[in-house]
Amino acid sequence: MADGVAPAENDARAPGARGLTYPHPVPPGFGEAIEVAPGVLWMRLSMPIALNHINVYAVEDGEGWALVDTGLNIPDSRERWDALLAGPLAGRPVTRVICTHMHPDHIGLAGWLCERLTAPLVMTRVEYVTARMLLADTGLPAPEGAAVYYHAAGWDEAQIESWRRDYGQFGRAVSPMPSGYVRMRDGDRLSIGDRDWRVVVGEGHSPEHACLWREDDGVVLGGDQILPRISSNVSVWPTEPDADPLGDWLDSLERMKTVFPDEVLVLPSHGEPFHGVQARLDALIRGHEVSLRRLEKALRQPRRAVDVFGALFARPVGAGVYGMATGESLAHLNYLLHRGRVRRIRDADGVDWWTMTERGETA
Repeated sequence: MADGVAPAENDARAPGARGLTYPHPVPPGFGEAIEVAPGVLWMRLSMPIALNHINVYAVEDGEGWALVDTGLNIPDSRERWDALLAGPLAGRPVTRVICTHMHPDHIGLAGWLCERLTAPLVMTRVEYVTARMLLADTGLPAPEGAAVYYHAAGWDEAQIESWRRDYGQFGRAVSPMPSGYVRMRDGDRLSIGDRDWRVVVGEGHSPEHACLWREDDGVVLGGDQILPRISSNVSVWPTEPDADPLGDWLDSLERMKTVFPDEVLVLPSHGEPFHGVQARLDALIRGHEVSLRRLEKALRQPRRAVDVFGALFARPVGAGVYGMATGESLAHLNYLLHRGRVRRIRDADGVDWWTMTERGETA
């Protein structure tokens, strides 16, 4: 999926949704906006994938609006923006375009909006630079090192050839990025209108994901960092095969437990606005802990990364999400590897086999 968010729980009865309340359970329709907090409008764009929507927001900024996230670079999203700009945003100027992170459904129309509306782009540095790097891959041949990476994970030749044909798809979902941007950092305070929003950065789902917190009334623009009913994908990719994004993700969730009071209103990128952030953070952490325990049991015998899908995912993994599932499996395997709980051995055919260490077996 374009965003790198994996489906998990799908309704309020799901375990991860316990303890949450939804003050605005009905989402806005085409060309509509709902005021979910003073001066904050919730809008929704469609996506042609299983995760069929992204929430975007407009925050009053003096006589204009600051936009938060943009949707995919597809005709339907551009049409919806046309309706929103002429309708609920009332033709008022856009003062800036803020992107929480660099996944295509969040930055896909950033360049298009910034150019059209003569507005600056605001992002964290690593997210902006990573997006520019990925866009630079558009039209280039698939790198051989990445093919070696997927072979080591257990992909067969047909799967690798399919990946080669699709390589560079990031650039098809993202309009050309602005050549410059305004940087935001963890701890910064953005003045939007006459109110401050504190930047709270998380890692793991993406490298420097920004949440925005209006502390004076407890509104959090959460991006993909804290979603109410699904779990953000946390993956290892060929560009950094030994990374530990799951460790970064769990550390970020634990830190946010100490940052956000439970009464905040979280405005997520997918799903509906909700209260109950502490319960949700606990559920996200607990979900990965359970997955790691299941994974360790599966690794009593040597397994490839593609052999552990059943231990991590509650549903079959189809071709459309095979790369994400591989990346998430490797994130969990690398997490255990970095902590000495598994070993990895590459065989003569270049395939990696993972198994528990003696320490893991007795843990």
